[in-house]
Amino acid sequence: MSGRVPAKPTSGRRVPRGPRPEAVPLLVGRACALVGLLDIAAGVFPRFRHSRMHALAEVLPGAFGPFAAALSLSAGVLLLLLAHGLKRRKRRAWRAAVALLPLGAVAQFTYRHSLAGVLISLALLLPLLRHRDQFAALPDPRSRWRALANVVLMGAGSLALGLVVVNAHPRHMVGEPSLADRLTHVLYGLFGVEGPVDYRGTTSWTVAFSLGALGLLTAVTTIYLAFRPEHPAARLTEDDEARLRALLAKQGGRDSLGHFALRRDKAVVFSPSGKAAVTYRVVSGVMLASGDPIGDVEAWPGAIERFMDEARAHSWTPAVMGCSETGGEVWTRETGLDALELGDEAVVDVADFSLAGRSMRNVRQMVKRIERAGYETRVRRVADLSGAELDRVRRAADAWRGTDTERGFSMALGRIGDPADGDCLIATAHRADERPGEYGDLKAILHFVPWGTDGVSLDLMRRDRSADPGMNELLIVAALQAAPKLGIARVSLNFAMFRAALARGEKIGAGPVLRAWRGLLVFLSRWFQIESLYKFNAKFRPRWEPRFVVYRASADLPRIGFAAMQAEGFVTLALPLPRFLRRRAPVRRPCAHRVAERGVRAA
Repeated sequence: MSGRVPAKPTSGRRVPRGPRPEAVPLLVGRACALVGLLDIAAGVFPRFRHSRMHALAEVLPGAFGPFAAALSLSAGVLLLLLAHGLKRRKRRAWRAAVALLPLGAVAQFTYRHSLAGVLISLALLLPLLRHRDQFAALPDPRSRWRALANVVLMGAGSLALGLVVVNAHPRHMVGEPSLADRLTHVLYGLFGVEGPVDYRGTTSWTVAFSLGALGLLTAVTTIYLAFRPEHPAARLTEDDEARLRALLAKQGGRDSLGHFALRRDKAVVFSPSGKAAVTYRVVSGVMLASGDPIGDVEAWPGAIERFMDEARAHSWTPAVMGCSETGGEVWTRETGLDALELGDEAVVDVADFSLAGRSMRNVRQMVKRIERAGYETRVRRVADLSGAELDRVRRAADAWRGTDTERGFSMALGRIGDPADGDCLIATAHRADERPGEYGDLKAILHFVPWGTDGVSLDLMRRDRSADPGMNELLIVAALQAAPKLGIARVSLNFAMFRAALARGEKIGAGPVLRAWRGLLVFLSRWFQIESLYKFNAKFRPRWEPRFVVYRASADLPRIGFAAMQAEGFVTLALPLPRFLRRRAPVRRPCAHRVAERGVRAA
C-alpha cells in the first residue's frame, strides 16, 4: 500500500531534527483550551455552577460566580482563540495571554476575594514568563481580509452561543417565547439592546450582560484584525524567478516537477551558495514544498537547511509533497524527517510509444473514431501561437475549468501563455465542420511545461463539455506523435495517488487488508479522482515513478493532508467575494530581451 524511504547512513554525523513542538508551549496551550471551555460552560449553563466541576472552574481565570457570566464567556472565548497560537509558540499569542491572566487574577480578587483563583491565575502565568524565549515564532502570512472573515465567523459563533445562553434558563423565562423572539433577543443583545424575552429575578441582567459581552468581543477582535499591520504572504519576485529559471536551465532535466516551482504564489529559499533552492507555500500553518529542490544536488542540503530554519522561525509544520525517491532520501537524511510513498507519476518514453498492439486497442479505436468525426489536432510551442489565438486559448481554458477556483499546486503552473513561458507546449483539438462558437473551432486544450531540454510535463487538460468523449486521449496521442519533431523524448502525465495499492488490490491473491484498502480508495474516488486518474494514465503504458510525502511526525499527516487539499484547490476556506473585490495577480511585463527574441522569431 505504501512504502518508506530508508535514510542513508550518516557516518556517525548527528542528524539534525526538525522543529518539534516544545513541551511547555504544548502544555500551556492545552491548559488554556481547557480553562476556556470551563469558563464558557460556567458562563452559559446554570447547572454547571452547582456541579462538582464548578469547584475547580470557579477559581480559574474568568469564572468567578454566577454574576460574572459575561466575563466567563469573554475570557473563555479569548483563551480558546489563544490556545492554538500558544501551542505554535506564537509571540503575539504569548503577549495576549500574559495580559489576560493578570486581569483574571485581579477580577478573582475583586469580585470573589478568592485567593485560590489568584494563585491559579499566577500559576498559569509563571510558565509563560519563565519560558518566554520559547514563544518567539513570527506571525503567519495575513491580510486585512481576515477582519471580514472574523465578522462572519465570530458573528455566527456569537449568535449560536447567544441562543444557548438565552435557552439555558428555562425555569426563569417569562412565558414561552417563539424561536423568532429568542433569535431577535440574541441579535438585540449582541448590540447591547434589550430584546423581547424576559426573565425573573437577576437572570435577565445576566443574559443581557453575556450577550453584550459576546457582541463587544466580536467588535474588538474585528477592529484589531482590521487595523493590525499587514503581513502578506511571500511571492516570487522577478529576481527570484530569474534565478530559478537559471537553475532550471542547468539542472531542470532531473525532476519533471521542476518548472512548477515557477508558480508565482510560492515563496523561495536559496542555499548559501545560490546553487539550489526550495519553493514553498504556507497553508494553514503548514510550510508546504512540492517536488525536489531546484538546482545542483550537492547544494540541496544548504537549501533544505534554510527551509527548516524558516519553518522553525515561524513555527510552521514542514512538509514536502511529491518528491522523488532521491529527494526523499536527501530530505530524510538531512532533517531527520520521515517519508511515505504517496503514489506514482506516469512517464511515457516517446521512443517506446506506439498505438500498435492489443494493449493499445481501446486507445487506438477511440482516436480513430474521433478523427473520423472531423476533429484535427495541432501541437505547438506557446511562442509559435499568435496573440489572438493565445487569447482565445486562455479564455476557453478559463471557461471550461468547471470550478470557481484554479486547482493545482504541486503539478500545476497556474497560468497559460505568459511571455516568459514560450517553451511550454500546447496541444489543441479543432472541429472545423461546425459553426464557429465563441472560441472558434477550438474544442479541447492540453498544456505542457518544459522538463529540461528533452521533456515536457502535463500541466492541465480542458475541453468543451459539448465535445465528443475522448478529447484528452486524442490530444495526448497527438502530443506523443509530434514529440520527436519537437525534440521531446519523454512526457510526464498525471500523478496517480496510491497507484500501487489500486494495482495490487485488484490482482488475484490479494489479501483482505489490501482489498479493503483498495475498496476504500475506490469509494473515495467518488469525490477525488483517484481510481480514474490511475486507469486513464495506465492506457498509455507508462513507466511509474514513485513520489513521496515528507513529514515530521505521524500526528502531522492529517494536518498536512488538509493543507495540501487547500493548496490544490479541493478545499476552499476563503469567503466568496464579489468579482470586483477579488485580488488579481500582478501582470508581469516581459523583459526587454524576451520581447526582442520574440520579434526575431516572428520575423
